[in-house]
Amino acid sequence: MARVPLTPLGEELPSPYAVFGRAAWARLRENHPMSLTHDDLLRLRGLGDRINLREVEEVYLPLSRLLHFYVEATHGLRLATSEFLGERPHRVPFVVGVAGSVAVGKSTTARILKELMSRWPHTPRVELVTTDGYLYPNAELERRGLLQRKGFPESYDRRALLRFVADVKSGVPVVQARQYDHLTYDVLPETLPIPKPDVLIVEGLNVLQPPMLRADGSTTGAISDWFDFSVYVDADVTDIRQWYIERFLRLRETAFADPDSYFHRYAALSDAQARETAAGIWGAINEPNLVQNVEPTRSRATLVLSKGADHAVTEIQLRRV
Repeated sequence: MARVPLTPLGEELPSPYAVFGRAAWARLRENHPMSLTHDDLLRLRGLGDRINLREVEEVYLPLSRLLHFYVEATHGLRLATSEFLGERPHRVPFVVGVAGSVAVGKSTTARILKELMSRWPHTPRVELVTTDGYLYPNAELERRGLLQRKGFPESYDRRALLRFVADVKSGVPVVQARQYDHLTYDVLPETLPIPKPDVLIVEGLNVLQPPMLRADGSTTGAISDWFDFSVYVDADVTDIRQWYIERFLRLRETAFADPDSYFHRYAALSDAQARETAAGIWGAINEPNLVQNVEPTRSRATLVLSKGADHAVTEIQLRRV
């Protein structure tokens, strides 16, 4: 299934995005310093993600430079607004959203951005929170009949996630972030304290979802209302499907092999059985969620990183209006 273009059909409206090939985007790095090493990258990249230092230099360093400009410009605008309102100025956490499909590499993108941004002189406290911790616990999902729709918008405690991001943005000194255990495939009872950060990165499938309509006609808030910048990691659905299957095969030999793993039952599958099982899970859960809920939010992002079949970023689209 081909990606839906960001540009509108027909010629009546211009695209809100400036489009860059990788070489043109790489030149925008200018002299922004490279601070990551090969060992750093091994620590940061996800299972099956083929990112290398050249891609960091050509894609993520220019993005880091752009984000630096955004952080400083946003702070300047807030100072001007505080002066206008006669308020005491204070630095507000800058919030970045990172969205995209399962297996597309959004977690690696978020971790690399965190590492790069934490090495800037003015933003030493960079925190990364994933929305997995805001899924309803498995017992609650089962009670609601949603266990097979895990990852769909309705499987998240949206109110709690909104409150968390709003509290961070409002300058609450310490906010408790919910956590998720990928081994047991469930939410942990313990929370993680997040002291007031300079930058908060929120990574997840549905972070760019628009407000939802309630039964009474009112609407919920949108998490993205609190974002200062957002990134969508994009790829063709057929490529993501293949990456998901390849990752499933690797997990069968690693995390699934742990007897405590929720997916331990898959560890003994043959290659053929594992491929068939992964394709079935993808077709029943992940692809419908991607097509129905995740991919339609791509046009809400500030910046889109588009990947080719080899997992490498080939094109960057930056919202200019």
